[in-house]
Amino acid sequence: MTDRIAELAAAYDRSGAFPTESLRLAHEAGLLTATIGQRYGGRGAGVRETARILHRLGQGDPSVALIAAMTLTNHARQAAQPHWPEELYARVAKESFARPVLVNHARVEPELGSPARGGLPATRARRTADGWAVSGTKRFVTGAEGLDWFLVWATTDEPEPRVGTFLVPGGSPGIENAGNWDPLGLRASGSHDVTFHEVEIPYEHVIGLGPHGRAAEQDNRAGAALHLPLAALYLGVARAAQAFFHTFAHTRVPANLGHPVARTERFRRTAGEIEVLLAAAEQLVFDGAAKLDAGDTSYSPEQALGARVLADRHGVQAVELAVRLLGNPGLARGNPLERHFRDIQCAPVHAPQADISLLAIGTKALDL
Repeated sequence: MTDRIAELAAAYDRSGAFPTESLRLAHEAGLLTATIGQRYGGRGAGVRETARILHRLGQGDPSVALIAAMTLTNHARQAAQPHWPEELYARVAKESFARPVLVNHARVEPELGSPARGGLPATRARRTADGWAVSGTKRFVTGAEGLDWFLVWATTDEPEPRVGTFLVPGGSPGIENAGNWDPLGLRASGSHDVTFHEVEIPYEHVIGLGPHGRAAEQDNRAGAALHLPLAALYLGVARAAQAFFHTFAHTRVPANLGHPVARTERFRRTAGEIEVLLAAAEQLVFDGAAKLDAGDTSYSPEQALGARVLADRHGVQAVELAVRLLGNPGLARGNPLERHFRDIQCAPVHAPQADISLLAIGTKALDL
């Protein structure tokens, strides 16, 4: 299945089209529903299994993996601590087994930027006779054109405003997809801007509604169950780059050498450096995920953030080493390594970025 997704990846990368076929394959393999809780008929996969899934999908097509990650982590949150309206989530879970049902948060805004750095949403939820009317623009909504549910972070228009996440069905009237995602990497992730024009939803379709204040700010230390699988996703990209590097090394036989470049000291040394970088990062990520699953209280949120920072750095460095050694072939559009190089640049972009993570880690280390 992942081999077939890898075969499709180059065409989706060139066109920027939504990877419908690849997501269908992932769904048929049971990957999009792996984290649905057992009470809803799912496997209830933990953090380590989620990381393994995204690692493999990342090797095939990280755009598909990122779309899947958003859905998987939302199901995992519900399994760990139910917070959706019960009847609604039960219906979503049932539909998810029948077809690919995609769910993602819509949080980043043009003026605010990422909530990882604090702040409150300008998007408004206006109280109506039957529920809420949601209006506002969100940026970088991964999978936007294929989402069945947008989890829209917004402020109410009440006399004493509250902040919460409003559950908006993807097919609702008033949703405008800008179709403006045109990045260097992850070109098929469909992370477009989305504007909500008075989109009406029932009153009960909201979660986490609370006071308008500091409680609405994102806790960057609380997302270990997402940080580690995301790190694994991009380590999958680096492993795909490594695989191409090895293939090139074994098949490239310069006329003046008379044997594959894999036998040269230069290639063997670089291959060793790449392997050390990736193996160390994977150990940090997967061991941390196993500790989270086991409920190991000695494993701190700062350790998860640190594993993510190091994994991103190691993945980027490993791919850069492969590209640098191959030279022009490494940057040729006809080779997958060029695509892997572009995709891995997206690893450090996800919130919380390294400076925010290191601030949290350093604050804890200094016992402030």
